[in-house]
Amino acid sequence: MSKSTGQHRQLSPERWAAFSLDRQILMIANEWHRAARFVGDPDNPPGLRACCERALRLVDLTVEVNEHSGLRRELLRWRELVGAIYISASLSPEAHRSALRVLLQLHPAAARQIPHLAEAGR
Repeated sequence: MSKSTGQHRQLSPERWAAFSLDRQILMIANEWHRAARFVGDPDNPPGLRACCERALRLVDLTVEVNEHSGLRRELLRWRELVGAIYISASLSPEAHRSALRVLLQLHPAAARQIPHLAEAGR
């Protein structure tokens, strides 16, 4: 993993568990949103990979500290998607927005951010 993931590598499960679930989801979404600047840029797969790494680390922490099996299952499905993107280092703008929308739908408070995505896409 890249140096840019260091801040999340040092984040303990105990510290992560102190955040509310909506905050955890929004922090994962923030890392995924950062990937937007690298979408479609064939010259910067390392940037996309770094964003994927940070998002994957936060998903792993969220799965580790949450006991709700339905949430864990959906997060692990989302993680598979990001893992496939990480391996291919390829992502379309539509796929990026779609993945972000799916992630935000995992919590009602996070889902309130979805209309802002539509505005940002204009």
